[in-house]
Formats: sequence, C-alpha cells, structure tokens
Amino acid sequence: MKSKLLSLLFLGMATSIFSQQNNANENIDPSKPTNLYTQVNVQAELNSYKGFSTYGTRVNFQYDLNPDNLILAEVPLLYNSETKEFGLSDTRVRYFNVRRMNSKTLFALAPFVDIYMPTGKSAHGLGGGTWSLSAGLIAGLGFSKDVSMFPGVSYVYLTESGKSGMQIQSNVSLKFSDKTFVFFNPSAIFINSGVTWQGELDVNQIIIQNKFKANIGWLPNFTDKVNTFRIGVTFFM
Repeated sequence: MKSKLLSLLFLGMATSIFSQQNNANENIDPSKPTNLYTQVNVQAELNSYKGFSTYGTRVNFQYDLNPDNLILAEVPLLYNSETKEFGLSDTRVRYFNVRRMNSKTLFALAPFVDIYMPTGKSAHGLGGGTWSLSAGLIAGLGFSKDVSMFPGVSYVYLTESGKSGMQIQSNVSLKFSDKTFVFFNPSAIFINSGVTWQGELDVNQIIIQNKFKANIGWLPNFTDKVNTFRIGVTFFM
C-alpha cells in the first residue's frame, strides 16, 4: 500500500513536468489560495509534543487540472524520537474547486473535499489511526490589493471513533510586496462537545518569479500544546 502511494506521487510529479508551463508574460500570485498552480512543495518538519518529537520531510504535490480545479497529494516521512521508528505518516488527498465571482469583495467560492488516510502506524507514533473525512467551503474576500481573507467551514468525520464535527478557519493573506506575503490562519475544530484551537503563521518569499519560492511556518495546537515548525521550498511547474 505504501509503495503504491509513493509510486503514484512520483508518477504525478513526473507527469507535471510535461504539463503546460505558466505563461511567462503573466506573473503568478500564490498569495491567494484560490489561485491554482501545479507545484511541488518539499518541507523539513519538526513536531514538538510533551516529552518527545517527530521530525522529517513532508512532500506536497498539487496538480491544476485547469484554472478552477486542483488535486493535492501530501506524503510525510517522519521519525519518532520516543519509539525510535521512522516511516510514512498519514497521507492526505484533497480536491479543490474554485467558482469565480463577479465581485471585488467576494471574488471566489471554493468547495473542497479533504481526506487523511491512516497510512502511518499509530503503534509507532507515526499516525492517528483513523480516516479523517471532511468537506467544506472557502470564500475569497478582497479588502485591498494587499489584504485578502479566506474564511472557511467544513464538516469533519473520524471513522475510528465515529465522531463528527465542524472546523472553521479565518485565513488572512497579507502581501508586503510582489514577492513577499504572509498567511495568518487561526482555526478551531469542534468534535462532539470538545474544541481544539489551532493556528498557522506562514511567511513566503518568491525567489524566482513563476518558478521558485521559500517559506517558513509555525503551526501551533494551543489545546494539546503541540508546536509544528516547517521550512521548505516550492517549485512551480
């Protein structure tokens, strides 16, 4: 199963090389999540838990079927400092659709389906041991040329426990220049009577326009007192 998932990922990456390139006369704008581009993201990751940590590499491949439809596959390879085990963590697959709106304020609506598969061994501390299935909607709101917001809501279902709930986010994008932008995304997950408060701060710098950018991120889980740190690069195809 794991080898098949990795094979599909690398096949998709190889296929994208032969896909149509971005128009050299039109600069892409990755500061807006509703702008869809074929890209490969490679990140070093550290997850700090109480008394132990996991760290490794996360590869995220995104393929734009067309300007309004995108498929994402994410494969993390992690090492657990407590169990001394290394391997595949839980894999993610996402489908994202964008409906363009004729308004400067509400410029997009984006329904999506998000699936986390329990490909990581929970006994080794590398996975959650459950399928996580969610479906929801994100809105693209423009306040100025440099400030936009992408609030979203989704239904979440966990197969192992049979529990379900709702996740909300209020992702804010701030552009400091044509090459520098930041995402700030507080969010909350409501499962039954419990709530998990999370956040994300992601700083991005375009190094080569339309081709290459770098990023550094902090993703805290305030409820469970877990901190995730990522640093990586993105190649636009």
